[in-house]
Amino acid sequence: MPKPHKPDNLIPARPARPARVPRPIVTPIPTERPSGFDAFAVAAPGLAPLVAAECVALGITPREVSPAGVSFTATADQLFTANLWSRLASRVLVRLAEFEARDFATLEKMAARVPWHHVLTPGAAVRLRVTCRKSRLYHSDAVAERVARGITNSIAGSQALGRAKDDEDDDDGNTQLIVVRFDHDRCTISADSSGALLHRRGWRQAIAKAPLRETLAAAMLAACEWEGAVPLVDPFCGSGTIGIEAALRVRRMAPGLGRAFAMEQWPGADPVMYAAVRAAATAVQLPSVGVPIVLRDRDAGACKAALANAERAGVRQDLVIEQGALSETSLEAIGPAGLVLTNPPYGLRIGDGADLRSLYARLGDVVRAGGRGWQLGLLVPDRVLAGQTRLSFDAVLRTANGGLPVEVLRSRG
Repeated sequence: MPKPHKPDNLIPARPARPARVPRPIVTPIPTERPSGFDAFAVAAPGLAPLVAAECVALGITPREVSPAGVSFTATADQLFTANLWSRLASRVLVRLAEFEARDFATLEKMAARVPWHHVLTPGAAVRLRVTCRKSRLYHSDAVAERVARGITNSIAGSQALGRAKDDEDDDDGNTQLIVVRFDHDRCTISADSSGALLHRRGWRQAIAKAPLRETLAAAMLAACEWEGAVPLVDPFCGSGTIGIEAALRVRRMAPGLGRAFAMEQWPGADPVMYAAVRAAATAVQLPSVGVPIVLRDRDAGACKAALANAERAGVRQDLVIEQGALSETSLEAIGPAGLVLTNPPYGLRIGDGADLRSLYARLGDVVRAGGRGWQLGLLVPDRVLAGQTRLSFDAVLRTANGGLPVEVLRSRG
């Protein structure tokens, strides 16, 4: 009998091939101790070019300069030197691993392969700072938990906090900071080699109103290109940060000499090398500044704080610290030329109104009375108040102070 005809619609279709799922791109994570550190000096907004110039001066070649900071390859002594000598960087990170992770299983697997033994000893206390940007894994606390699990499974007795903490000021230097950054599914894991933020030199314990970070004071000096050739005057000195940083700069005193760094607790740390780098830093110090650095403030408490901080910093003999009103400041008596560099009051910080505008007008009068050899550099959130000085300015730095966008302006000579 002939076989019955089978309609086309009864012919079984060929099974469809399953869709190919792209495999995560995984960069091999090295397990051997590297001969050089993949380092990154973190910079506050606008400071990266100044940090790059600082690296060059320290004999470190920048690899890339980005708005967030400066990357470079460093030997162990160069890494320690960067921490000891940087006046401008916020901290120095060392990259441990970089890989792509689109799910938590991949993240946990790769976190277990990170060479934690390069920076963590058994029993180490660890805290995590996690940021996630445009990635499938966007929950920072969940990311922190997976990375913490990788640490505790790799390093015996380690205590890793499984929560993301992003408060830079919650930083006492007693725990090892691990920075985890997700950007478009790319995960970068770094260890902080600095410990407490680098602006914490150790000498500023007395604080006046509206304190200025030491790194920002140093950036103001660098941006205004003050190297100690002419006198420096700060008529609103507060706790003395600008003047003290100026004296440390001219006397070639390493800002980190009085503090410790996280990398000194890493496995394989070389205390002999650290001692030698510190000794070399001490050997190049100059005995004095050589030009007047005059700090003034109308508040007696501020002057007292400046005196105490200068004593701790070892530059008390280099500074003239006086209590007095702005109108009593005589630049002509100090010298024919110089720089007035200051962080004056402004409305969002201490007060506002007509009195503040008058204050800036008097500041301009004081600078002009000093003669054509005097320049004014000041930190302001906008140019409205600066205009009250009736001086012409160039913006030499744009950054932030306490989360507020600010400019460093320098008058035209």
